[in-house]
Amino acid sequence: MRRWILPGAVAIAALLSIVPGRGVQAGSGANRANAGTRVGLVFDIGGRGDKSFNDAAYIGLERAERELGVTVRFLEPAGSEDRESALRMFAAQGFDLVIGVGFIFSSDVDAVARSYPRGRFACIDYFAGPGGIPPNVAALSFREEEGSFLVGAVAGMMTRTKHVGFVGGMTGPLIRKFEAGYEAGVKATCNACILHAAYAGATPDAYRDPAKGKALGISQIASGADVIYHASGATGHGVFEAANDGHVMAIGVDTDQHDEMPAAVVTSMIKRVDVAVFEAVRAVLEGRFQGGMQVFGLKEGGVDFVREGPHAARIPPDVLARVAALREEVVSGRRIVPDR
Repeated sequence: MRRWILPGAVAIAALLSIVPGRGVQAGSGANRANAGTRVGLVFDIGGRGDKSFNDAAYIGLERAERELGVTVRFLEPAGSEDRESALRMFAAQGFDLVIGVGFIFSSDVDAVARSYPRGRFACIDYFAGPGGIPPNVAALSFREEEGSFLVGAVAGMMTRTKHVGFVGGMTGPLIRKFEAGYEAGVKATCNACILHAAYAGATPDAYRDPAKGKALGISQIASGADVIYHASGATGHGVFEAANDGHVMAIGVDTDQHDEMPAAVVTSMIKRVDVAVFEAVRAVLEGRFQGGMQVFGLKEGGVDFVREGPHAARIPPDVLARVAALREEVVSGRRIVPDR
């Protein structure tokens, strides 16, 4: 697979027609037969290499290519005006599944899906518009508040100052779910703790501004926060830098982000975007693709946190035990985590 950063619709058309993906890996006869199934994925702004949300989607796409033998291609828009064009080009070429990564794609996916009613589409973090979900769109959503609740509980038990921080990317209901769950988790284990929350901006660029992330992190550390959780894409690297420089703890998001800043990151909230992408592709291959809302929470294995292995080594056993009990309460339905 190759990464394409696209400046406009004309470039999309040209690149999509001449640039192949990496190709199908050698595998079983059944897998080789699946090479005729084509999957196109359009990244969110920030693209592959954010070591967060987009990279998780890429892992799922790569796994589908490797294990299922499908042919895959991906596009990275240079700006918001390219999202619909990229989706539309995949659809026009008859791709068997077209995936948009991120809630910002929701209206674009709707528009293209209605133009190509025989096509199949999926959108990560889909938000339904006033017209509802088109029948050929798999709306993939997560209970981010549940995973955030767990790392909030960790933060509440590990803070020494009783001040914790949260840095979000773009303001809006999606990232608010992360903040709400995190705050609930903090309060479950440290009711006296104070949460300092801030957002990087009101546009998609808020997910790719490490300098702003660092400034927000520094501000929260100055206010006393000694644990900071971010949900801000590539902006979070700046949060990690602030935590590292300030000798406080940080919590990653979406993927295991320990290697981003080993001295600072104590755990990460895991959002299995990779699983959602892979399962959507497999559903197409097995003839069971369905449109409509599909939600992945703790119970479904869609969210969790890094709680085992060397990347969780700094979390004390008593903290892990307490969070495990809280986790079971959520999974069993005895505890409902707020999402706003």
